[in-house]
Amino acid sequence: MRIAITRLAGKESRDSSICERFGHECYSVHPLRSEIRQDVVDACIDAVSRNEFECIFFTSALPAAILAPRLKHVPRVIAIGPQTAAILQTHGIACETLKNYYSREFVPFLGNWIAGKRIGIPRADVPNPALLEAIRAAGGVAAEFRCYGLIPTDEPLDLAPADALLFTSAMSFEKAVWSSRPGLLVLAIGDVTAEKMRAGGVSPAVVGDGSLAGTLAALNTFLAAGHT
Repeated sequence: MRIAITRLAGKESRDSSICERFGHECYSVHPLRSEIRQDVVDACIDAVSRNEFECIFFTSALPAAILAPRLKHVPRVIAIGPQTAAILQTHGIACETLKNYYSREFVPFLGNWIAGKRIGIPRADVPNPALLEAIRAAGGVAAEFRCYGLIPTDEPLDLAPADALLFTSAMSFEKAVWSSRPGLLVLAIGDVTAEKMRAGGVSPAVVGDGSLAGTLAALNTFLAAGHT
């Protein structure tokens, strides 16, 4: 299948090679663009250099790409997935990786260690009150740095060549300009995105585990069962 994948422009990374591994091809469509907030990035770098945190949690790849080249000495670092971890490791930053691809796994991953710890979270300007509340409830102290905004492009997604459309985040679905059509398979990368899609009247045919590889594996299972 040819799959249109919602991505920030320039952040496609290894999508093509991963799709090829599962017998598919892909291209990117861009419902959102990023707007870096340099003052917030600088503030985060300064806070890390002052040893204000016992842990930094990278919730996506873009903050890792922005900050990693400038981080000299870091505390414990947690990455949300292997792509984010790979970026950090490329810049010599050792990190641990969550077993699942959701920020809700962060507090259970740390367990009792989090009590009394200060956690720095460089992220997009997208609210995640559940994560902050979970950290507080576990006795930690969270400091968010909203290093970039996500701005709708308002451009209709080019779906003419696509057999399937994969939404990679709840916001990419919420802000996308697109139209369904017969024969277009609509996919969600994980359950958070799927929930937003269903609330918007779109039921995804396939729901992944939060990763591209997991979604493609679920897609292949779906297709092998005779669905189209």
